[in-house]
Amino acid sequence: QVQLVESGGGLVQPGGSLRLSCAASGRTFSNHFITWFRQAPGKEREAVAGIYWSGSATYYADSVKGRFAISRDNAKNTVYLQMNSLKTEDTAVYYCAARSGGGRWSDRYTYDYWGQGTQVTVSS
Repeated sequence: QVQLVESGGGLVQPGGSLRLSCAASGRTFSNHFITWFRQAPGKEREAVAGIYWSGSATYYADSVKGRFAISRDNAKNTVYLQMNSLKTEDTAVYYCAARSGGGRWSDRYTYDYWGQGTQVTVSS
C-alpha cells in the first residue's frame, strides 16, 4: 500500500518561510515523478513544484519561481518544499502526489497517489 504523508504546514506571517515534507512509503519510487499541489478555498487544485525521484530536473509554477524550492532525500524517502517570501495568496492546503506515467507535469489527473494534505496559512 502506497502512502504519502505531508507535514510542516502552519500559520506564518507574510514574508516568512515554511518547509513542507512529503514522506513516501509502501513501494520504491525510482521511476516516479513527485509534485506538490495546492488548493485554496473555491479554487482549482494547482501544481506548484515537481521533481523526479531519480534525476535533477525540477519544475515550478510561475507564481512561485524564485520563492519556492523542491528537493528530495532519497535515503529518507522524502520530498521537501521550501517556501520563502510567503504571500497571503499562498494560503492553501498543500498536497504531494506521485505518478509513474507521463503527460504534462501540472496535470493533476495524471497522478496515481495523493497525500492527505497540510494546511498553510499566510496571515498577519
